[in-house]
Amino acid sequence: MTERSQHEACAPLKCSTNTLPADTGLCAQSCQRNIIGSGIFISPKGVLEHAGSVGLSLIVWVCGGGICALGSMCYAELGVTIPKSGGDYSYVTEIFGGLVGFLLLWSAVLIMYPTTLAVIALTFSNYVLQPAFQNCLPPYIATRLLATICILFLTWVNCSSVRWATRIQDVFTVGKLLALALIIVVGLVQICRGHYDALRPSVAFEFSQDPSVGQIALAFLQASFAYSGWNFLNYVTEEVVEPRKNLPRAIYISIPLVTLVYAMTNIAYFSSMTPQELLASNAVAVTFGEKLLGMFSWVMPISVALSTFGGINGYLFTSSRLCFSGAREGHLPYLLAMIHLKNCTPIPALLVCVSTALTCKTHNLINYVSFINYLSYGVTIAGLLYLRKKRPNLARPIKVNRLIPVTYLIFWAVLLGFSLYSEPVVCGLGMVIMLTGVPVYFVGVQWKNKPKWIYRLVERVTYMGQKVCYVVFPQGDPSETEPLTASKATD
Repeated sequence: MTERSQHEACAPLKCSTNTLPADTGLCAQSCQRNIIGSGIFISPKGVLEHAGSVGLSLIVWVCGGGICALGSMCYAELGVTIPKSGGDYSYVTEIFGGLVGFLLLWSAVLIMYPTTLAVIALTFSNYVLQPAFQNCLPPYIATRLLATICILFLTWVNCSSVRWATRIQDVFTVGKLLALALIIVVGLVQICRGHYDALRPSVAFEFSQDPSVGQIALAFLQASFAYSGWNFLNYVTEEVVEPRKNLPRAIYISIPLVTLVYAMTNIAYFSSMTPQELLASNAVAVTFGEKLLGMFSWVMPISVALSTFGGINGYLFTSSRLCFSGAREGHLPYLLAMIHLKNCTPIPALLVCVSTALTCKTHNLINYVSFINYLSYGVTIAGLLYLRKKRPNLARPIKVNRLIPVTYLIFWAVLLGFSLYSEPVVCGLGMVIMLTGVPVYFVGVQWKNKPKWIYRLVERVTYMGQKVCYVVFPQGDPSETEPLTASKATD
């Protein structure tokens, strides 16, 4: 982890193409398809558990979508103002400097993406194996083994071809939409037949526990896991066609649609299951299918398995691009900024992402991941306000009303404050892990006069990695490594 200039001798070859690690436009399409994520099959149980009632859990789902809409508007402004791939990491690095950006990158590589991949892969395994173990939980070893095989297979696909990875996303998005459409339609049929006792206001707001602000905050964190794909398009901004037009369009269409789908899916669940049945289920959609679909109940676990399979593929795709962006800035080993000579895929970055995901051994880490996610969102949106004050003359093709980021930050502060109060160990441990990146940054990035043997070791490892993975530096565009240079000159 050293500066770019100290590593350029490690790999003199460059890719003959002038491309990032993807075919033009394909990764942007993949990120858009990941907005409706597999989290909707994971989070309903956690939202209901913390909300304490059916009515409040539905309010949390709708308000969660509204908060994501506010955040995504802010990200649209940042995406066209700082037109760099890498999302939160690139924006925070540009606004607040290398240390803050590195801490976000550090937490994403160590916590957010590995844990999310592990949770979705384990959910995939549970839905695949649940029909064979209807009266008990699937064996842990079988669940873990199937999750590992799934992650390794999709890593191989992403290493082999960007086009293959996006085609998988296309195909398995159909399974995701089929499952959600089936749940919503069957639920509406149930409601039309009069089966909506759990949704009556007098019953829906019967609390299983005394409601508290801290528990409601944790319910929002659970819901945010399902909405977590809303900022993925910002990770590939450089490859979005006409971002000034398409970023806002994606927000205005996708976020309300996703919110509607998630709310209707939960309403459908409660049309056939009592809150107690939902909380007792290990696979909510499978339980829903067993109650209502009869001999066709097998459709539901297959559809959800397809959805989670595509979700794993989408997170592998995005996390590898984040590692690529971090290495390109000199915050990670520069080997991770290399792409395959022929396929133009970031193989070293993908291998790092999958290795960290496979070492994640804890099942229930959604609050953990969501807390770190929300922390990074808030820092990024605070950066938007700081950038407006610091550089008011910077060209902003999209400029949202100041009330939008302020409203988001107020909600963000309340949510994180009460989450930290309710789960001090989980949230505190996440912050501690993030702060462990401080010494790593100063030793790896800031310390430029290292002993020569360290540079020789890094050079050998880099050269060996190039030979093993058959990767080289991509042809660089000066605008990629000197962001906003022209703008800075005019401010």
